[in-house]
Amino acid sequence: MRGKKQEALIDRKEFYSNLTRLALPIALQSLMLASVAAGDALMLGKVAQNEMTAVSLATQIQFVQNMFIMAVTGAGAILGAQYWGKGDRHTLEDIFNIMLRFSGIVSLIFFLGCELVPGLLMHIFTHDEALIVIGSSYLRIAGWSYLFTGVSQCYLTIMKVSDHVKPGALISSCAVLLNICLNAVFIFGLFGVPGMQARGAALATTISRIIELALCIAVSKKESYICPAFDRFMRVPGQLKSDFIRQCLPLMGGSLCWGVGFTSYTAIMGHVGTDAAAANSVAAVVRDLICCMCNGIGSAAGIIVGNELGAGRLDMGRAYGIKLKNLSYVIGFISTALVLAVTPLVVRMVILTDQARGYLTGMMVIMSVYMIGRCVNTVTINGVLDGGGDTLFDMYSLIVCMWLIAIPLALIGAFVLHWSPLAVYACTCLDEVGKIPWVMIRFRKYKWVQDLTR
Repeated sequence: MRGKKQEALIDRKEFYSNLTRLALPIALQSLMLASVAAGDALMLGKVAQNEMTAVSLATQIQFVQNMFIMAVTGAGAILGAQYWGKGDRHTLEDIFNIMLRFSGIVSLIFFLGCELVPGLLMHIFTHDEALIVIGSSYLRIAGWSYLFTGVSQCYLTIMKVSDHVKPGALISSCAVLLNICLNAVFIFGLFGVPGMQARGAALATTISRIIELALCIAVSKKESYICPAFDRFMRVPGQLKSDFIRQCLPLMGGSLCWGVGFTSYTAIMGHVGTDAAAANSVAAVVRDLICCMCNGIGSAAGIIVGNELGAGRLDMGRAYGIKLKNLSYVIGFISTALVLAVTPLVVRMVILTDQARGYLTGMMVIMSVYMIGRCVNTVTINGVLDGGGDTLFDMYSLIVCMWLIAIPLALIGAFVLHWSPLAVYACTCLDEVGKIPWVMIRFRKYKWVQDLTR
């Protein structure tokens, strides 16, 4: 009865209109970003398996950086969506300032790591000297792009929560298209440019990130957009800063648990063997491409729920959350079907050894089951629960399901029991599927139905 009462609050036409308006541009943006990794894998896969594998391992450094950036921008999006729903533009500018300060520090640290100790970073993921040399040369160039990424992500986040999601998605998509085109030029050496292989992919990424940030700054100068308030950049209200940190720390804990955990999966597969690492690299690209749909709906869910809660409409926010949680299962089964449908095409597209090709086929089948959990958890946890400020649960669930179950099993299977690469890969997929019941129990406690504004 309660579910039917909540459902009755919703204007279905308005709900799907708002969801489509927000989710499609964000999903497109996510798809375009994933396309860069896909482009790198396909183009470098045409050059040599080692080039493709080394770059895939090297980009795990930016993946970890993104975990910190996601925590900062995630906290900004949670508070920003609620204050935008309340109509408080001044506070949203202060939130922008806080995001830029934290993201700038993180970006500088990762830039210095890539420039000063790239070989040490590559040793985390592989002991193969050939892969370390290629990956280090990639990081020395790509490290410059990490300086700009943190700042541009702050601009794009503020655009999402302030009803400028389409321009933000357009900027990001244009930068990605430029990245893919420059990839072809610099990797293969087109139009008289010398072929740079892995270093070419890094140079293309850096140039496109610079242009992306320039476009963000230029567009945000328009009157209806939110800009950083540089006149009070270092004078953020203490209470707002405290609220931001209260949201950011659990998000950062969850992001690091997830990001370092995922990086550990890559490192484990990298040490299982070169063929397993190559197959895992391709499977990861496919996973990221197909997850774009649930990423878009998850981000939209946080904005929709946050707007309603920040405006004081708690019943409507709760009703939207229930609707979005139910929708996440539909997206999950669609994603499962997509993985299975594209498997034959993906296996034929890249240059792999026969053994790596066999591993890839098995990984795609395992991944198809994983996608159900990934979609449900992305929309429910990262969208609905986070939209209401219930950010601690994600960290708890990751500690238990990923760090106490999936990672130990994968380590034991790979280095003690010497399981096949497919069995080890299956262990790395346990966490998302295994925590669905726990997520549903947390959701139904409705601790996420709260107004965070002051």
